[in-house]
Amino acid sequence: MATALALAGQLRQQFEACLSAPVEFRGEVTLAVTDAERITEICAYAKQVLGFDYLVDLSGIDQYGDDPRWAVVYEIAGLAHGCHLRLRTQVSEEKSELPTVSSVWRGANWHEREAYDMLGIRFRGHPDLRRILMWEGYPYFPLRKDFPLAGKSSDVPEVAFTHPAPLEGGPFVTVAGGSDTIEREPRARSPRE
Repeated sequence: MATALALAGQLRQQFEACLSAPVEFRGEVTLAVTDAERITEICAYAKQVLGFDYLVDLSGIDQYGDDPRWAVVYEIAGLAHGCHLRLRTQVSEEKSELPTVSSVWRGANWHEREAYDMLGIRFRGHPDLRRILMWEGYPYFPLRKDFPLAGKSSDVPEVAFTHPAPLEGGPFVTVAGGSDTIEREPRARSPRE
């Protein structure tokens, strides 16, 4: 029976020029994709030849202050063989664009739209790259590390709030050792609490 490490080795053998050696940590195997432009080709091979037929998740990471700024992580699994593999690639802030993998896994459509909507990472060739959570025309990307926790003013008063939300004490302030779970629940609190 195949293991994730053995399948990662086969994938690297096929794409040796643009994949790092597999790294195993706590039972999870990760491959770094050094040539982000080949991500669709790599994912198609992983699905068609190695049986990774399920895109579990696709997420963007803001590495604010580092270059390249963005990392995109693809969590893939094979339902038949039960193996899980992580592919990680990076893209610079200037480019902020990767090829889509929605032609490989249809479920990538929504994951890529969310990464675009929240971080501003574009996916070239995506069939419908538009916002999924924020409204069209919203000029910011809320999960970027340089986006203020209180939000930013909007010039669209009929669609959304026009002033930043007051988050005195931060958005997730807890009370240690409160008498019950409601009191300990993370929430915005006034300075007196």
